[in-house]
Amino acid sequence: MKKPQREGFTTGSCAAAGALASCLWRRDGACPDHVKITVPGGKDYIPEIIAHDNYACGVVKDSGDDPDITRGMEIITRVEPEESDGPIRFLGGEGVGVITEPGLKIPVGEPAINPVPRSMIEAAVRSVFGARGAAVTVSIPGGREIARRTFNPRLGIRDGLSVLGTTGIVRPMSAEALRDSMFVELKMRVTQGHDPIIFTFGNQGEKAMAKNYPGVCTVQVSNEIGFMLDSALELCVKHLIIGGHPGKMAKVASGVMQTHSHTADGRREAIVTQLALMSAPLELMCAVYSGVTTDAAIDLIDKAGYTAVWDGVAEAARRYCLARVRNEIHIDVLVTDYEGRVLGKCLEET
Repeated sequence: MKKPQREGFTTGSCAAAGALASCLWRRDGACPDHVKITVPGGKDYIPEIIAHDNYACGVVKDSGDDPDITRGMEIITRVEPEESDGPIRFLGGEGVGVITEPGLKIPVGEPAINPVPRSMIEAAVRSVFGARGAAVTVSIPGGREIARRTFNPRLGIRDGLSVLGTTGIVRPMSAEALRDSMFVELKMRVTQGHDPIIFTFGNQGEKAMAKNYPGVCTVQVSNEIGFMLDSALELCVKHLIIGGHPGKMAKVASGVMQTHSHTADGRREAIVTQLALMSAPLELMCAVYSGVTTDAAIDLIDKAGYTAVWDGVAEAARRYCLARVRNEIHIDVLVTDYEGRVLGKCLEET
């Protein structure tokens, strides 16, 4: 029997625990070794506290069995209470990003500490100091460097990580976390009024599409084209331009809506089907079907003079995408190579 995966706690939970420890230290004159908070998901969190200067308290993030990028990082929180009653103000220390674009849950200019972590931190401070105002500074040493490997730069969150969490619990669902991040980006772009929006699969696809549609907003969908089409429908997107390498687009052309190699393939089958519809030579179809990579198929098809097959792949991909969104979104599809050259396309007539 497979061993159950161990849950962990979010950066928001760590910050809230650190805030409580900082408050208790100021009140009692000694930094506690541990504190206990109950996170929104209903679990008790009892982390070890690391004491720093000036009542700053650190908590090392334990993300359980989730391959979280912030696993093992220290989240440091310092609370400075005021003498009079007032609001809780949030400040971003080292490694915590700043919101620079509208459309997220936090206003532009604020530190990237999400609403639920803010509520958790405020509850911790209020439990010690009541209605008194306070300034809460959250820091994540090393966060600026790590943030470059996250979605934050795409979301307009600069110079650091976000303090996240809705339940306070990290469940080992990295695919779900990726989907959440992509949905947030798409929602932000829709809120900002971008139309059309480009969907592409990764960095190379984004560069290729930028050459063909300079200035048009691009959202990377990774392997989650089906989920992101559903999201676009939910968010009332009007016009999508879907572009990418033949290897990914051929999967979509075979009806595959989660394109990770562990999920499905169908590349060769989709390409050979389109070649057959063009009455291509059997020898060419067999060579493509026997090949291992799509790049090799591109070369074979180019040399045989059947490059129009990529228009067929684009058309088939568009047909499946339209079916996924119930024909409620205007969709154009481009098949591009790594240099940005358009190999095939299927554009909706206007």
